[in-house]
Amino acid sequence: MTSSSDLPILIVDDEAVNRELLVRRLTRSGYQTVAVESGAAALSYLDTHQVSTVMLDVQMPGLSGLEVLQAIRRRWSDAQLPVLMVTAKGEAEDIVNALELGASDYITKPIDYRVALARLKTQLSRKDAEDRLRASEERYALAAQGANDGLWDWDLKTGRLYYSTRWKAIVGCTDEEVGDGPDEWFGRVHSEDLPRLHYELEEHLAGRSAHFENEHRVRHKGGAFRWVLTRGLAIRDDQGRPIRMAGSQSDITDGKIVDALTGLPNRVLLVDRLDRLLATRRTKTGAVLAVLFLDLDGFKTINDGMGHLFGDELLRAVAGRLRQCLRSSDTIARSTDDTTPKGLPPEHTIGRIGGDEFVVLLHEVRNVVDATQVAERIHRALSAPFDIAGRNVFTNASIGIALSGPQYKRADDMLRDADTAMYRAKASGKGRSEVFDANMRDQVIERMHLDTALRLAVERREFIPFFQPLVDLRSGKLYGFEALIRWQRPERGIVPPGDFIPLLLENRLIVPAGRTFFADVCALLREWQARHPQAADLRINVNFAGPQFSEVDLLDRLLEMLDESGLTPQQLVVEITESTAIADADHAIEVLNRIRDAGFRIVLDDFGTGYSSLSYLELLPINGIKLDRSFIARESRHPAILKAVIVLATELGLSVTAEGIETLAQCDEVRRLGCSYGQGYLFGKPMPPDVTGQLIASDPEWVTDMSLAPVAQR
Repeated sequence: MTSSSDLPILIVDDEAVNRELLVRRLTRSGYQTVAVESGAAALSYLDTHQVSTVMLDVQMPGLSGLEVLQAIRRRWSDAQLPVLMVTAKGEAEDIVNALELGASDYITKPIDYRVALARLKTQLSRKDAEDRLRASEERYALAAQGANDGLWDWDLKTGRLYYSTRWKAIVGCTDEEVGDGPDEWFGRVHSEDLPRLHYELEEHLAGRSAHFENEHRVRHKGGAFRWVLTRGLAIRDDQGRPIRMAGSQSDITDGKIVDALTGLPNRVLLVDRLDRLLATRRTKTGAVLAVLFLDLDGFKTINDGMGHLFGDELLRAVAGRLRQCLRSSDTIARSTDDTTPKGLPPEHTIGRIGGDEFVVLLHEVRNVVDATQVAERIHRALSAPFDIAGRNVFTNASIGIALSGPQYKRADDMLRDADTAMYRAKASGKGRSEVFDANMRDQVIERMHLDTALRLAVERREFIPFFQPLVDLRSGKLYGFEALIRWQRPERGIVPPGDFIPLLLENRLIVPAGRTFFADVCALLREWQARHPQAADLRINVNFAGPQFSEVDLLDRLLEMLDESGLTPQQLVVEITESTAIADADHAIEVLNRIRDAGFRIVLDDFGTGYSSLSYLELLPINGIKLDRSFIARESRHPAILKAVIVLATELGLSVTAEGIETLAQCDEVRRLGCSYGQGYLFGKPMPPDVTGQLIASDPEWVTDMSLAPVAQR
């Protein structure tokens, strides 16, 4: 859209001196100008050119200024082309006549150019505002015609609102049934959506948002609510105050309640339908409702490995298989309402609520047996391979089942419990189903409480380091410790690691907890070195989990904490589990190289529990490995494999530490096979810092020869 600043101002005056003065002053103020000497020349120029405004002298030979004004107003309105009349001071009759004929404003001679420029600026600003409004209305009208949208136009001065015929049709009304007040709109909005609608309108009118857009529900004449998307734009005066607002309203009900990928009902429709069914069921006896919550097994692996388009095709195929599986009349009830999308069955029992999760509503089952039989039918239907892009793909579903009862008043509660049962089924293995019971809810609540307690524990620094000795098997000397995180819960004491570490990893609280843990370890090592000469050469191993390892500033933070404690990287050993290292080998190699280049030693922990091959020992920039305790345990010992791993690691220049040594026999065997270092209960359980300090002060030495006493310590 062309703005006024892009167009010239047309100056019409028969006096050359007046024209030149106006041209000079306006040009100096940044305006473009065109000057003509007569009314006829002005009209001729306007026939072929666009101008932003006209400055027109009243008294001119030939066509007078008033006659030229009349000719202009026959073709252009005041909003389209402002005209400022220039008249002699005191000629009140000329001013009145000019204003009656449609002049936008007037300027008196001799001209006060400050006043003239101010009035000119006002007219140009008003014209730009009108132009923007007209263009906006035209755009909205064109868009609405193409999209079948309703239009609205709000005069903010009078408060009157214009609603188009299509707007009224969206709410089921005729032209005569809707007035011109704001209540015709806001009075139909769902009470839950009204506060947000008002807030976003106020934000836009206050100038804090570039445009207005809001999704909300409006009550249809028939009583049901429909979803609409409303957009709009405020038009402002030259002081930035909103004077008018216009926009469109689109009916998005179908899109709000139907999953675009599968064509199944989405969560919005499922919740609405289940709420209605629960309300109806409370007045009936006998049959119950069942909710089956499905999560596809292995979908993430398929989606990540084959791509999202492939995954989408699989989801569509699963939806089709579910439709076919549940087509029998005993699982589908029939009803109609005006919110049912066109082209879909009038009632739905299957929906997709996001990702690879589906929900099946069984409207009438006699008991849990009926529900589990439907779950088994689904398992059988999904067990056959899917043909996706010429490939056979196998998947199934973990299914959680919840049955209606007096405890359920809301759909969300029933879906929540079915979801909980689904997670229990998934934990039990693939392709299984579980029926919800109250114990599951108790476990979920307990887990929520634990999550809250862990977050508070991070803030209160309740995580403390325990230390387990690392022993040189050749000399029996202590050469370091592994620092292990423990939770000292004020009301319960030390919490076993298995009770909190899995959740600490899952919710990524290990990241902030790990930072304070590492700082505490550094401070303790520095303290021991200051107190005990024996601690001068001790090294502390600290394990870093996957969430910590993925932090982009990991190395910077480590170096910062070392600097604060006065330690060097050579005194700390970074442990990373095999599974973390190979989850993204390229990333691991890049990060480990930076850590090693900074001076840290790196050890691959729990080697033998992941899926890596021995080739990773050469690829990863590490200094040593720690053999998982499964290599050492008698019931799962494989001496030949153990020896091969130790020999290969040694040939690659890696140190080898055996974890889980509990007996002298185990110690002797791994030492004979070439393992240089050991860790396990034989040498000591994880101990708190004060006991660790006492152990360091005693300068311990363990006897590792089976022919001697089990353990000696001086």
